[in-house]
Order: sequence, then structure tokens, then C-alpha cells
Amino acid sequence: MAKDALRKIRDGLRHAFDLASPHGPLTEEDRVLMGRIARAVVKRQMSLPAVLFLSSIRALNSVGSQALVFLRPFVTGLLNPADYDRMIAILDRREGLETLIEEIEAAEASGKDRTK
Repeated sequence: MAKDALRKIRDGLRHAFDLASPHGPLTEEDRVLMGRIARAVVKRQMSLPAVLFLSSIRALNSVGSQALVFLRPFVTGLLNPADYDRMIAILDRREGLETLIEEIEAAEASGKDRTK
């Protein structure tokens, strides 16, 4: 009896601290969406504040993505609803936030290369 209870607890905690995403890797469509968002951020000359903000909330990415669910009615003009829902799902993953930061930095670098 005690062994069964201990086994249940061990099985329950087995993946408690697993950092791997249960959703799998980002798809090409996810990366295209992140690139579009990054280019929009760079176009508005908000890349530095965006990267600083995203880097500072890296540990809270799941909470931030849930805040986006709350803000959905207020930001409907920025993205179509399907893209907005996809963005929320991407930012809920650990690698999603890092991908967005990398896309913003790449878009900023390519914009600077074109102005030279």
C-alpha cells in the first residue's frame, strides 16, 4: 500500500521540473508570424524597448501570455484573431519568447544594413 502511494507521488513529480515544451518545436508558420511581429516592432522604432521588456519578463513568459488573453479585446486591431491566438500559444512556450527576441534583433540588423 505504501509502495503504491510512493509510486504515484514519484510518477506525478517525474515531469514537474521538465523544461521541454509539451507542444514540440516551433513550426515554420510560427516563425513567419514572429518575423512579421518583429518587423512591425522595428518599423515603429521600438526594438530596443521591446527587447529589454521581453528579456526582463523571460521567467514570466507563461504569465505574460495569459495577460495577452485578457488584453485580447483591446488589441484586436494589431493582428487578426487567428494570428493573435497563435502568438499567445507561441509566447506560452519557453522558446517562443527567445525566438521573438532573436527575430526583432535580426530585423533591426537587416534594417541597419539597408540604410548604409
